[in-house]
Amino acid sequence: MERPPVTKRLKRFLRYLGVRAVLAVVSALPLGPARRLGAGFGRLAFLVAGGERRKALKSLTRAFPDKSDAERHALARASFRHLGMAAFEVGATTSLDARLEDLVRWAPEDRAVLEAALARGKGVVFVSGHVGNWELLARRIARAGYPSQSIAKETTDPRLTALVERFRAQGGVRSIWRGQEGAARAMLRALKGGEILGLLIDQDTRVQSVFVPFFGELAATPRAAADLALRTGAAVVVGFCQREEDGYRLGCEEVAWSAGTDREADALGLTAALSERIEAAIRRAPEQWVWMHQRWKTRPPA
Repeated sequence: MERPPVTKRLKRFLRYLGVRAVLAVVSALPLGPARRLGAGFGRLAFLVAGGERRKALKSLTRAFPDKSDAERHALARASFRHLGMAAFEVGATTSLDARLEDLVRWAPEDRAVLEAALARGKGVVFVSGHVGNWELLARRIARAGYPSQSIAKETTDPRLTALVERFRAQGGVRSIWRGQEGAARAMLRALKGGEILGLLIDQDTRVQSVFVPFFGELAATPRAAADLALRTGAAVVVGFCQREEDGYRLGCEEVAWSAGTDREADALGLTAALSERIEAAIRRAPEQWVWMHQRWKTRPPA
């Protein structure tokens, strides 16, 4: 494999050092100061990251054409602030783990949804999006004793990938890196073993996708969750960890599905149902989604 240019390798190394330096400071902070520091970082990023700010405003214009420019600007700024807070909360590992159950409230009725799905013995395809704090979502479920694995994309820097993998492993979440040799077998093995397999399907990425509605416009959406459920008979649960007051609420909902005679139509219908739930979660708290992502980048064939 050809090595990246020297300038790119240097940039990645400096970014890695920067992340390690920030983590060294944040990891020992109490949650309150970490959260405030993250909010300040998010506000600063909104001011200085002009390209990402413009992407966010463009996405908000497509999703909320009825809102005023001022309203969309406020939403974009709040989105950056929330993302900074969420990242720094995750970084404050010591305080986070000591208070995880209080920080992420998981009502008995929501927990019962997951337990009922697991009780069928075919595993659970757990679908979410980059809504609220998805890292805390996985960590809360795994630390409650539910065997969990997540499908993720490796970063461009193996050192950062290793950092992410260690953080998740410390919280009981094992990672399956998409595209690595044996990843498909590992996914099937997890479901066959009755485990939870987590996927985020709210981004336009270079994976097998189908076009389904998202905020009134067709968007390329990963189909892996639907394909896995249809192939294995696993239950499908959607869940989100969304900020409420000084903490988060973890909500779960099972999405019923049945296999017909047309596997392609089944995959399309189930993916559309899952995307609909993700959109509903975003609409509940639009400042808690990553609007800087170019969700409608890939266009459907004419």
